Amino acid sequence: MKRERRFLSKRIWDFSDAINLGILFLGIAAVLAAPYHFTRNALWVSLVLHWVTLHLGRDPMWWVSVHRHHHQFTDSDRDPHSPVEGFWFGHINWLFHHNYLDEKVSVSPYTYFALIVLLLQLQHLQKQAYYRFLEKTYYLHLVGLALLLYTVEGLSHLIWGMVRCTNNIRVPFHIRGEFNVPYMGGKPWKTNDLSRKNWMVGLLGHGEGWHNNHHAFEFSARLGLEWWQIDAPWYDIKLLEYLGLASNVKVPTEIQKFKLSHENHNEFPQTEKLH
Repeated sequence: MKRERRFLSKRIWDFSDAINLGILFLGIAAVLAAPYHFTRNALWVSLVLHWVTLHLGRDPMWWVSVHRHHHQFTDSDRDPHSPVEGFWFGHINWLFHHNYLDEKVSVSPYTYFALIVLLLQLQHLQKQAYYRFLEKTYYLHLVGLALLLYTVEGLSHLIWGMVRCTNNIRVPFHIRGEFNVPYMGGKPWKTNDLSRKNWMVGLLGHGEGWHNNHHAFEFSARLGLEWWQIDAPWYDIKLLEYLGLASNVKVPTEIQKFKLSHENHNEFPQTEKLH
């Protein structure tokens, strides 16, 4: 007799269910919480970012610094994680090349100016004791997580807990490394980089796979700009906005999209004609 498997009711959830939920919710939290927090200071988002720290994604200040540097020097020899330096370098090797930025950043006045701007942008985080604490104690959090998983139910929890962490960081690695490669997807927007979009990674990466959208409109809270482009964090943002927990949510206007579109043909979009 074949036993019926139920998803929510009349079944005992096991550790694989916890792993799958961790992969889903932590992935969405990583995409949602960081940009939301850096535009609106909120305690609960700070706590979520602490949770994000536990998926081996490094501390928030490190993440913000690298990400902004990537956008400042996308696909140049100063980009922290570009496939211009080779496929495997763009995918993961850049993490272990600790002197990469020191070696690659030139001594031009523009570069110094850009780096100063980046440092100034991080001041609002560096002034907060919470983020300095996460930066200085990052590895202690990982050890604590490992001990907690092992204490709960032994080695199996520890192993599969690390599988969750590995899965959560693999998708961003694919986006950062591979999806600035021309053959990996379409490019609907005219940007000065090699960023692409890919529906499969858009689904697995909770909207991050629409990478060309992100590089074209860095300010946008919405990554999937078309109705069919699945973007789970955007749905959460709309819910937060409806509940009054999010405000000043920015998305590109039709004029802004028109200016970067490959299909503008010098005609203004009908929805936003200039007068």
